Amino acid sequence: MNRMRLVSGVLLLIGLLLNGSTQAQGIDDGIDVNAIIKRVDELYRSNTSYSEIEMEIVTPHWQRTLAMKAWTSGMKKTFLRLTAPLKEKGMGTLRIGNEMWNYLPKTNKVIKIPPSMMMSSWMGSDFTNDDLVKEFSLYEDYRYELIRPEGAVDSLLYVNCIPREDLPIVWGNIVIAANRADSIPVWQKYYDEKGELMRVAIYDDIRVFDGRRIPAIMKMVPQNKEGHKTILRYNELKFDVKVDDEILSLRHLRSQN
Repeated sequence: MNRMRLVSGVLLLIGLLLNGSTQAQGIDDGIDVNAIIKRVDELYRSNTSYSEIEMEIVTPHWQRTLAMKAWTSGMKKTFLRLTAPLKEKGMGTLRIGNEMWNYLPKTNKVIKIPPSMMMSSWMGSDFTNDDLVKEFSLYEDYRYELIRPEGAVDSLLYVNCIPREDLPIVWGNIVIAANRADSIPVWQKYYDEKGELMRVAIYDDIRVFDGRRIPAIMKMVPQNKEGHKTILRYNELKFDVKVDDEILSLRHLRSQN
């Protein structure tokens, strides 16, 4: 699988080159691609953060909206607590390092999520467990380089990201388009190991949260499920706030607070 991932990433790059792309060397000399990826990775995070989020899940047959609060500490700790609707209120997700747990208040059970489930859907949405709690980091777990695909817009920078071969990441590669002026992402396209486009994340509604300009909306659209999409809306976001260690703990996960 690792060999297939590497090959698919190479084939995609070759395809881009044949369609008018050029390699990273000579593309926008002086651009720090490392800084772009770090900016995208830490878009909604800092040393600590607190946020209030709505998640709207849309399918051809039904839709629902979840409300949640989230606390983070660096890139290694995340705590999510659902606050609405009543049916799901109290459910929680905790990630510490490479470990993740879900809490189900109806059964009063904490379930540990195995690494093999990190790319599975979170709460029936088009976001994965990893999307929400960020076990894998673009900055640390991927190789990346600037590209210039056919039809590139001059105001955008394009980065191709290929995961490290030793990690259980299902994506063959991810292509990111970010604004040249401020490195704020416009979209991310996720490809499988065969080079097929599987989903697109679209960023919108740039706002200022706690002094930082970031997209308030991220929409995830799967390419293999017609009529499906999931929209994340940040209603409140604060950075470098005090987050007690107790919040980011299994004990607090079980408390429903």
